[in-house]
Amino acid sequence: MDLFNSSPELLRNYLPYQGTVHFHGYVLTSEEAAFYFDHLLHHIAWKNDEAIIFGKKVITKRKVAWYGSQPFQYTYSKVTKLALPWTPELLELKKCIEKATGETYNSCLLNLYHDGSEGMAWHSDGEKDLKKNGAIASLSLGATRKFLFKHKDTGEKVTFTLESGQLLVMKDETQTFWFHRLPPTKVVQHPRINLTFRTIEE
Repeated sequence: MDLFNSSPELLRNYLPYQGTVHFHGYVLTSEEAAFYFDHLLHHIAWKNDEAIIFGKKVITKRKVAWYGSQPFQYTYSKVTKLALPWTPELLELKKCIEKATGETYNSCLLNLYHDGSEGMAWHSDGEKDLKKNGAIASLSLGATRKFLFKHKDTGEKVTFTLESGQLLVMKDETQTFWFHRLPPTKVVQHPRINLTFRTIEE
């Protein structure tokens, strides 16, 4: 199937109600995914993530980086980040993702998980800086990991197995009604990079 010639509107919605999740499958070849993974691993300005939990600063093993079209401020977990300027490689990936999804994005939050012991707890991306109900495009590079959604009221779950070069998009009311999570696992010994292309309200 030619992913770029299939209309995003025709893609299956994997959520049963109150939100939209489109799974685009592979938008990069294995060679492209390997190239971008290696380049981003060594050339992105990675920093350990920080969060304020019960008034105390917590430093995570997971590393993050924040890039954008302007020096946007983005606040989550009570910590504010300032966007760095796009790199040429990130702009290439942004163009690819925009073509695949039919959406536009002005920023990208990158996460580096060194192995399966690092994950992300249940949360939703409902920060006030983000465009309300806007699309968040999640590109996976590196190790294969499970990714879960859970409805905030019913507890119903939807599970994905995301491989390197694959794209998943969350949009509409997904962040309002659903949590998502990257569960830790003892099986995965290799790193994963996740790029989430977003739109900050200017």
